[in-house]
Amino acid sequence: MAELWRPPRDCNDYWDEWKYCKSLRHRFHYYYTYGGKPDCQQWKADYTACKEWERRKSQAAKEALLQSEKVRQNEKQNNNPVWTMRKRPPADWHLPLDR
Repeated sequence: MAELWRPPRDCNDYWDEWKYCKSLRHRFHYYYTYGGKPDCQQWKADYTACKEWERRKSQAAKEALLQSEKVRQNEKQNNNPVWTMRKRPPADWHLPLDR
C-alpha cells in the first residue's frame, strides 16, 4: 500500500507565507516591532521540500518538513505571557476606584 503521509500544510501555503514575509508591509512591521529584518528563507526551503516530496516522495524532504514544523510549534509555545497570572482577585476588588 502506498504511503499515506501528507505535508503538514499545502505547498502553496509555504509559498504564500514566503511571499508575505518578503512583502514591504511585513518587513516594515517586523522592523518596527523587532528592530531588524525578518528571515524568510525557511519558508522558501519548506516550499522547496514540499515540492520535492510531491514530485519524488523524498524521505529527506519529509524529514525536513517535519523538523521545520516542530521548530515552529516549539517557538510558538515558548512565548511567555506579558502579565503574571493571579491565583485569586485582589482583596479590595469590590471597592470603588479612585478618581
